[in-house]
Amino acid sequence: MCGIAGEIRFDGRPVDVGALQRMNERHTARGPDGQGMFISDRHGFGHRRLKIMDLSDAAQQPMFDPVLGLGIVFNGAIYNHADLRRELDALGYRFFSTGDTEVLIKAYHAWGPDFVKRLNGMFAFALWERDSGRVLLGRDRLGIKPLYLAPVAGGLRFASTLPALVAGGGIDTSIDPVALNHYLSLHAIVPAPRTLLKGVRKLAPGTLLHVEPDGTTREQAFWTLSYERDAADESRSFDDWREILLDGLRASVKRRLVADVPVGALLSGGVDSSLIVGLMAEAGVHELRTYNVGFEDVGGEKGNEFAYADIVAQRFGTVHERIFVPEAELLHRLPDAIAAMSEPMVSHDCIGFYLLSEAVARHTKVVQSGQGADEVFGGYHWYPKLQGSQDPVADYLAAFRDRDHAEYLEVVQPAYAGDDHTARFVAERLRAPGATDPVDQALRMDTTVMLVDDPVKRVDNMTMAFGLEARVPFLDHELVELAARIPARHKLAGGGKGILKEAARQVIPSEVIDRPKGYFPVPALKYLQGDVLERVRDALTSQAARERGLFQPAYVQRLLDDPAAHITPLQGSKLWQLGLLEIWLQTHLH
Repeated sequence: MCGIAGEIRFDGRPVDVGALQRMNERHTARGPDGQGMFISDRHGFGHRRLKIMDLSDAAQQPMFDPVLGLGIVFNGAIYNHADLRRELDALGYRFFSTGDTEVLIKAYHAWGPDFVKRLNGMFAFALWERDSGRVLLGRDRLGIKPLYLAPVAGGLRFASTLPALVAGGGIDTSIDPVALNHYLSLHAIVPAPRTLLKGVRKLAPGTLLHVEPDGTTREQAFWTLSYERDAADESRSFDDWREILLDGLRASVKRRLVADVPVGALLSGGVDSSLIVGLMAEAGVHELRTYNVGFEDVGGEKGNEFAYADIVAQRFGTVHERIFVPEAELLHRLPDAIAAMSEPMVSHDCIGFYLLSEAVARHTKVVQSGQGADEVFGGYHWYPKLQGSQDPVADYLAAFRDRDHAEYLEVVQPAYAGDDHTARFVAERLRAPGATDPVDQALRMDTTVMLVDDPVKRVDNMTMAFGLEARVPFLDHELVELAARIPARHKLAGGGKGILKEAARQVIPSEVIDRPKGYFPVPALKYLQGDVLERVRDALTSQAARERGLFQPAYVQRLLDDPAAHITPLQGSKLWQLGLLEIWLQTHLH
């Protein structure tokens, strides 16, 4: 896991080495174990390294193979790299390193751009051909690893984070009106290829970008997720699906143990993370380190799940650490968490995940984490509401959207008003070929769009702020494809995630499964009070905000007058959504 950056020139001018250095330096936290740059007349590539596979200097990046005339910068982990290496050995390729990076170079040479279809893992990369000048950019199927793009005069830049591109300079940092509509409608999610900044885009998951020496580009989708099933899939029993799923889960967790350093686990005490820990123990991991974060109790609501995590840790004999975070510490470190965000993220989990990552990184460099199970296996409350829906688009928007278009027009200044881009986007995604059942359509939307730009991005940003690699077994693409074949009725059984819970029952204690789902909001971020409210007030009424001119003052004042009265259908603060955006902009565009 690392940070990558680069500049590709189309106009014959030399690479801006200073810009490349600034981008590379911005990724220091993502790769604290080493750095490198490669400069040619028309290409410049930067890399920050986190040593996980092949700890030797032979695996340093940027990596260049002079015999093949190919180079690469790569962020991620390829779990089947040993199998691919054996195939390439049989084809006559010889290796100078033992990790996964060099395998990508040889695989591209052997099989061309379609080599990505053979990869099991998470990845973002830039591969270049010395002789032709072509560059190939790619991002993994579920968007676990980020890749941002920015056109500049006479060239193209890319980076693992949006702030790195801003640090490089020379990009349009004005606000994209369509992205703003998505941000304020989909609880801060801006689907690819857009970002909030007009001058920055992100490569969509499961996509390659071919870049020719003259600047011509071509996108190629190499993976799509289908929910089409054959008769055998439809008729297979629940019990049979449970056993097939358990085998798939075992394989996914085992793949993510591939590393030259110990692999730990984040153990929230919920079903998903507990199942991962159980399967890691079952796979033979010794002295497995597990970590659980908890917060203060608020208003009679429990602020932690230490008791459930302890049950799992004791059952599997893990080396377990409780990390307690007082609310004062949460709020004190909030600016640091915002500085770690590539894009503004309103989830309360961000600050908790940030502090958890800081504590875990003191002992562990790689962890497995349970993100994705709710989207892949139907754990959210809006899925049952879509069963048999006659209007899936309207029903999905009613459950998910933060504010309808009429209210949106009250929020933003006329220059940003425009059409109901979010409703159109949701309709296009739900109605796309490959899913006909309304529940399947929503699962596909959430797995391939919402998951990518909320939980997955949060995990990447917050863990990599401390050079911690997080692996997400529920997003193994083979497991996701398997889950898509399971009829929705099996997922929604038992109040949601039924098939997953029954598979988990074969591995982990039932008391971890048969309990309410935990969620720990940070009250000061939900209802906005005290110092956080004052900071939001200062940001939204500042001269910078007035000059930016995004929001209508009357709407902002209405929210400031009574923050607790303005909560979204998914129980988020409408005021925090506005305030976070302005604070993020002031943090990163100063």
